[in-house]
Amino acid sequence: MIKNLAILAALTLSIAACSKDNAETPQQGAATKAANTGHAAADVAPGSHEDWCGEHAVPESQCTQCNPSLAAAFKATGDWCPEHGLPESQCLQCNPEIEIVRPPAALAPATTAPAAKE
Repeated sequence: MIKNLAILAALTLSIAACSKDNAETPQQGAATKAANTGHAAADVAPGSHEDWCGEHAVPESQCTQCNPSLAAAFKATGDWCPEHGLPESQCLQCNPEIEIVRPPAALAPATTAPAAKE
C-alpha cells in the first residue's frame, strides 16, 4: 500500500513538473507547433519550399488530411480517390508512379562586392 502511494506521488509530481506554463505569444505558439509537427506555418506562400506537410509528404496548402475542407475542391474537379480518401493526384496506393516532390529551398541572392575604384 505504501509502495503504491509512493508511486502515485512520484507520478503526480512528474506530471506537475511537465505542465509548466510556457507563456508564448500566439505567433510563437504557431511557429513552435509548425516546427514540432512537420507542418507549414499558416503564412507561407503556397507552392514554396516552406509549404510542406512533413507528416503526409504533400504541399501543406493541398493536404486534405490536415485540412479536410480542401477535399471539396478536389472532388469538384474529379481529382478524388474515394477508396483511400485522398486526391487521386496524391494517392500513391492507386498511382505508385506519382512523384510528389518538395520544391527546392530558395537560394539566397548572390551578394556582389562594390566595384573597386581606380
